[in-house]
Amino acid sequence: MRVAALAVLVALTATGCSGDEILRFGWPVGVTQQADEMRTLWTWTVVAALVVGVIVWGLIFWTATFHRKKKTADGEPEELPRQFQYNIPLEMFTVVVPTIMVVVLFVFTYMTQTDVLKKVDNPDVKVQIVAFQWNWEFKYEDANAAKPNGGGQVSTVGSSGEIPLLVLPVGKTIQYDLVSTDVIHSFWVPEFHFKRDVFPNPDKNNQDSSFQNKIDREGSFVGRCAELCGTYHSVMNFEVRALSADKFDQYIALRKQMNPATGQTFTAAEALAKMNCGELCTPHAVTTQPFNTDRTARTASN
Repeated sequence: MRVAALAVLVALTATGCSGDEILRFGWPVGVTQQADEMRTLWTWTVVAALVVGVIVWGLIFWTATFHRKKKTADGEPEELPRQFQYNIPLEMFTVVVPTIMVVVLFVFTYMTQTDVLKKVDNPDVKVQIVAFQWNWEFKYEDANAAKPNGGGQVSTVGSSGEIPLLVLPVGKTIQYDLVSTDVIHSFWVPEFHFKRDVFPNPDKNNQDSSFQNKIDREGSFVGRCAELCGTYHSVMNFEVRALSADKFDQYIALRKQMNPATGQTFTAAEALAKMNCGELCTPHAVTTQPFNTDRTARTASN
């Protein structure tokens, strides 16, 4: 009865979820092709675990129900059932089957990891991620992102008063090259379902300092430092702003133009404001906000 009641409760609870939500088994919704591949691995791993769990639970309940210690009609205990501790075929089964399961899980994990970390030779966009205490700089390395008159590459630098915006195109292969100017940081965008540490000397450690992905849809996604890096680690945030390919090209073109009001090339905020494409072109971060690092500006809580 308890099992039936539990099954009914699960069924009633699941009716409030879509089929996709049920099959995700709690896995967050991702925004990259690589995140989708990892979600698929997670789904089938959980399904396999549930199948094994149901079999084990069934055997436990079957044994507890039909093989309890009972007494005969005259009150004497029944003989013990036949024992299996020296049953070679059964022991082989309990060793071979789990081994096959582990090998299959390893193979599919390896295949997914290989796909997630795969890199093409000529990505559509290359951006260098520079981490420093306690903010970020994003440098677009593509030749099309070079400023006129030898002004260097288009870049965005965050400050304690402004969250840096990493503007990226949808549907394009993007390469992220990671480097730190001081201590170890970590580049993490939760919707990417991917995190990678950022080292001061990427050429002198055994971790690949770059990775690639392809974003599926437009939107704003918070990014964080996921490695304890000092006093203001917890507020070392940034925002990924994913735009359609044509909007991204327009953004880069504006970043290379001169702003008549300032005499400098347009900043990320100025370029987005000039594009005037609705919420996606909001000139400031919408997923997080700056933190005032001036200790005298804060008061103790009551």
